[in-house]
Amino acid sequence: MNSFLLFFIGLPTLEIFLMIKIGSKVGALNTVALVFLTAIIGLYFAKVQGIKTIKSGMINIYQNKLPTYEILSGASIAVAALLLITPGFFTDLIGFLILIPFTRNIILNIALKSKHKKNHDDDIVEVEVVDKKDEL
Repeated sequence: MNSFLLFFIGLPTLEIFLMIKIGSKVGALNTVALVFLTAIIGLYFAKVQGIKTIKSGMINIYQNKLPTYEILSGASIAVAALLLITPGFFTDLIGFLILIPFTRNIILNIALKSKHKKNHDDDIVEVEVVDKKDEL
């Protein structure tokens, strides 16, 4: 089965299941309030982390260093903010985990290692460049 289709069906199903379970324990209005509260708190922390990342990137630029980590960190903070805006508890959990710098470093390291393994090819092509002027 297509993984995108499974994700497209599975994630909303999980979110609905979690909302029903939590709603049955704390009540419907409290569940809705909790969804809004996590979104507001999460976006605040995403803003704070984003500003820190921009400052760190600017410091690297002033020192003539490439802000690679800051670019990846900024992109992951944007993904975390998107997950926090999405109503649901599972996406909020993933979004908060991405916002925490320690777990974000772990996630980025895992992603970069898997990307490095995929791009590492052992196919080496040896060529010899022959200049036409040398042959004449």
